[in-house]
Amino acid sequence: MEPLGVHHVSINVADVDAALTFYTEVLGLTQRSDRPDFGFPGAWLDAGGQQLHLIGGSVPKGEGQHFALRVADLDATVEELRARGVQVGDPSPVGTGRQAFVMDPSGNLVELHQAQGDTA
Repeated sequence: MEPLGVHHVSINVADVDAALTFYTEVLGLTQRSDRPDFGFPGAWLDAGGQQLHLIGGSVPKGEGQHFALRVADLDATVEELRARGVQVGDPSPVGTGRQAFVMDPSGNLVELHQAQGDTA
């Protein structure tokens, strides 16, 4: 097997509409129109070449699970989110990059990650 990359990550959200607003209007992902009707609420979003799938359902208890969105300028991203009233942690070093964390309306943890060498 030779993986080519991550195609999508699926997360459960308590309120699909609230999550959709957060991920599109706050974090800048774009909604896809090709999600089939699976018989349960959800949405598919584009995130820079990968996808995030929102599934309406019970949200698991936070035990460290998260996914990361890569950003070009972590400091500017944190400043922009805070200006919008979003609670976001302070940037800190991790490996060769930097990270900060934010929670979506359902309590899912999202890492904002600036890799070494990424610049605005």
